[in-house]
Amino acid sequence: MGKVSTIAPDSLVAGFHALSDPIRIQVLELLRSQELCVCELCEHLGVTQSKLSFHLKNLKEADLVRSRQEGRWIYYSLNLSQFVILEQYLAEFRRFSPILPARSCSDTP
Repeated sequence: MGKVSTIAPDSLVAGFHALSDPIRIQVLELLRSQELCVCELCEHLGVTQSKLSFHLKNLKEADLVRSRQEGRWIYYSLNLSQFVILEQYLAEFRRFSPILPARSCSDTP
């Protein structure tokens, strides 16, 4: 029998939902190399601050990014520990799920 994941389902759903949008993926790609403020992210992505705020909210709720305020600017960076959690969840499939040959419905007793 396969191993049951100990990761909270809500955390997984939020994480994978956050990864399901192209703009959010672009944000994460930009944050891979450095922390950026909202204005820099808007400039790189060519989107308005209100549109970006929606996507950053999703990423923050999924705990994929962190924010810090410095003066009037908010800076964003990756929360790598949350990526590790999602990665470990996916790795469980590879490690604990045997690859079985396909069966047709007529093979069932």
